[in-house]
Amino acid sequence: MSRPKEMTKAVIVGHKSILKQTIDALHDSNLFHIEDFVEDESGFKIDKPFKNAEDVSKKLVKIRSIANYLGIAEKEPVVQKSDAVLRDLDSKLEELDRGISVKTETIAKLENELKDLDSQRNELLPFLSINLDFDYCRGYENLKVFAGTIKGSLDESQVSSITKAFELYSDPQSKTIVLFTAQGDADRIYELLQGLGFRELRVPGRGGVPSELLRLIEQKEAEISKKIESTRAEIESMNAKYVDFILASDEVLSIESQKAELPLRIATSANAFIIEGWTPSENYDTLVSAVNSASNGRAYISKLTIEEEEEHHVPVEYNNSKVVAPMQQIMDLYSRPNYTEIDPSAAIFITFPLLYGMILGDIGYALILGGLAFAIKKAVKSEAVQPLMDILIYCQISTFIFGIIYGEFMGFPLAGLHHEPGLIPGWETINLFSGLGGEMVTFPIHRTHMVMTMIAATVIVGLLHLNFGFLLGFLNVSRHHGVTLAVLEKGSWIIIELGAIVAAAGALGGNSMLTNVGIVVLVVGVAMLTKGEGIKGPIELPSLMGNALSYARIIAVGLSSIYIAGTVNDIAFEMIWADHSKIGFVAVAAILVFVLGHALNSVLSIIAPGLHALRLQYVEFFGKFYEGGGKRYNPFGYIRKYTEE
Repeated sequence: MSRPKEMTKAVIVGHKSILKQTIDALHDSNLFHIEDFVEDESGFKIDKPFKNAEDVSKKLVKIRSIANYLGIAEKEPVVQKSDAVLRDLDSKLEELDRGISVKTETIAKLENELKDLDSQRNELLPFLSINLDFDYCRGYENLKVFAGTIKGSLDESQVSSITKAFELYSDPQSKTIVLFTAQGDADRIYELLQGLGFRELRVPGRGGVPSELLRLIEQKEAEISKKIESTRAEIESMNAKYVDFILASDEVLSIESQKAELPLRIATSANAFIIEGWTPSENYDTLVSAVNSASNGRAYISKLTIEEEEEHHVPVEYNNSKVVAPMQQIMDLYSRPNYTEIDPSAAIFITFPLLYGMILGDIGYALILGGLAFAIKKAVKSEAVQPLMDILIYCQISTFIFGIIYGEFMGFPLAGLHHEPGLIPGWETINLFSGLGGEMVTFPIHRTHMVMTMIAATVIVGLLHLNFGFLLGFLNVSRHHGVTLAVLEKGSWIIIELGAIVAAAGALGGNSMLTNVGIVVLVVGVAMLTKGEGIKGPIELPSLMGNALSYARIIAVGLSSIYIAGTVNDIAFEMIWADHSKIGFVAVAAILVFVLGHALNSVLSIIAPGLHALRLQYVEFFGKFYEGGGKRYNPFGYIRKYTEE
């Protein structure tokens, strides 16, 4: 176990004429966590940003909108000089903006044409089966044209009963009609159509037969779609051409923006500035050297005393080895430790994979998930993904070890039991001793055959884990409040447990003296707890047993994984054994069931053991010693990837 890095509070004071040089030095060193200044009655105020802030901000917004439009993503860096990027920034930004604007307008125009063609298509579709040029449907003085759809059916006899002067075109499928009649008969014809549920349709404005017009529209749509694809391909080529420039520009402008806006966070007067902040103590001399070098010794930097009430506000930087560092992701999901307490990253480096492995405990799934994690780690270089894959690899190492202890491989037993063969010929289960409820404890441990014993074992593991938490709590309290209070607040829990165990052992063994000794120790522990934590301590006593029993989820979740795997295996093999006449098809189906079933269980084997192991850390373990709530150490600076000075 380690504590966060020791931090030094420092103040930098200087004349405003060297403010820019000081800001550049702080940014380049990337060591100083700056505390935002809150205006008070001291006479100091926050200042305005540098003159270039607005211009930099506009360019940064533009470059990011362009990057978003082009779908620019992080890639292997091609490092460029910052000066060269800034020198070409305006011309390339204008070139990019102009090129994208032209292509965007072109695509928008073409898409509007497609929408218009689609509207024309929709107008044509009802008339598609009517072989009539649309030019014949307009321009008459003495003829009335009815074009639309009806709900019923219409034949010539119905119209001829009203007038002999008509021409009818209809499509029985779509119920579309085009009816020509004399103006004098139009009203009676309209009444007839109304009775048939007539709904008028707009006749397309273009002349031509519907089927031919539709062919022309489809041809035009294909041409426009090709133009859109071609324009988008040109945009894709812009992505490839400008990606390095855009990533480098975004980085340079982000750096310039941070520097230009820092005066909004610090105390200034007409002639001076004050910058307060934090740096790791091991880096203090480096920081002093950087500031003095940039200001030619004109900036004054000194250490400040950290008051006790400030300790909870000190920014926290982890102090772990590279092996333990991935577990910091788990810590940050919960809460970063505060500056004054133990960082449990090293503890959960052991306990989290251990509990995960105890839950899953299968060699096959360990190999699958470990291989998957390793492949993702090699393929994806993201700083967010890499630690998660490291954690998954740690968990699979533990799972592999417990897989050997349990003798399990994707739901199959490795060793034979009760005359049933295992996967490894000749490996027979060894009986060790009798466990709870008459269960035989064996090696390998067959979890499905010794459930009660495993429940008891997981509760014992839980008690050990919880007492490890009490020990860490003892160290935290003793550091800040002395050993006496640490014994009363945290040591009392261990004494209570010891007393309960002795009393239970005496009662079970029929030894009244041992029982009485246990009760006395228990009462002493409760008294110590009451003195250390007040009435809150005894009230929380029942939670200890609840916390310990919560570890029974280790066997419960583990058994669920075994039963899922076993069910998949049974279904797959029974499919093959059931019908030998269709062995080819059934074999393929069985393989699919086997692969998909175990693939699903592999996914569940990440989620379920991970969540439950995480819960045991966050709720049961951390609850015994961990306060958290630390503020992240966030130094003023930028980790460059695409540019260099």
